[in-house]
Amino acid sequence: MKYDGILFDLDGTLWNATEAIAISWQIALKDAPDIPRAPTVKELEGVMGMTGEQLMATLFPYITPQRGAELFERCCQVENEYLLQHGGQLYEGIEDLLRAIGGQAVTAIVSNCNTEYAPCFLKAHHMEGYFTDWECSGRTGLPKGENIRLVVERNHLQAPVYVGDTRLDYEAAQQAGVPFIHAAYGFGTIEGVTAIHKPVELLELIK
Repeated sequence: MKYDGILFDLDGTLWNATEAIAISWQIALKDAPDIPRAPTVKELEGVMGMTGEQLMATLFPYITPQRGAELFERCCQVENEYLLQHGGQLYEGIEDLLRAIGGQAVTAIVSNCNTEYAPCFLKAHHMEGYFTDWECSGRTGLPKGENIRLVVERNHLQAPVYVGDTRLDYEAAQQAGVPFIHAAYGFGTIEGVTAIHKPVELLELIK
């Protein structure tokens, strides 16, 4: 293969969990008197890929950062419980793609999610066997670019690539000094970069 490590973003790249997240946030926020309503699926799609702090500031600009952190922790707790039971929506062909890579390269997830979110994806969809490693900002406290670099270093990768759907993913890959492939079927739009419009198209680019 052209690359010895294929690193994936999660939301908008491997799955779309916004409908499940929207349901779980309705549950989590129903007793919060300072939140008039839970975010919609469309609103959640607009903040996928952000850190928790950025996400809460965008969705609820009228609350303090401290309150945002408190609510985010509550939402994540309910969200993880819900996702573990119900999962999200895998993008078509994801499992076929991972099966085709099958040990020919290190496969890892690098996301700006909370600590339990990636394990929910792996367990709910029985994906543990397809991935060598995973990392997230919730666990390390580091921005995505540094987490990409961390995964590259600890897996001794010489030719990694990062696959993600948003400009934040692209910028993180640049910061890490790693080539980038745009998952154009996801949530973001990026001009002038190598792109795939279906997961299976990645195979032609990494061979």
